[in-house]
Amino acid sequence: MIMNLLLIAMILTLLIPIYQAWRDENLWQRLLALASIASKAGIIMLFVSVLRDDWMIGMAAVIILSVGNAGLMLLAHILKRLGAV
Repeated sequence: MIMNLLLIAMILTLLIPIYQAWRDENLWQRLLALASIASKAGIIMLFVSVLRDDWMIGMAAVIILSVGNAGLMLLAHILKRLGAV
């Protein structure tokens, strides 16, 4: 019961950066919100993998946490340098 409530609370906190990305027009703020979504999704995946005792889900979460945000920030830097935004 407590684990289900904790999982629901984690999913609800995932909605905060989604709202921020939808509301803000600044590219950097939007990308930071999306990076926050990726980090929160990775943490939720790790939590679920511990609950299910499934290490394959945990490995996917670790990959998301370690390299997922780097690609997003690199894309933002390239777009800023090109003057596209």
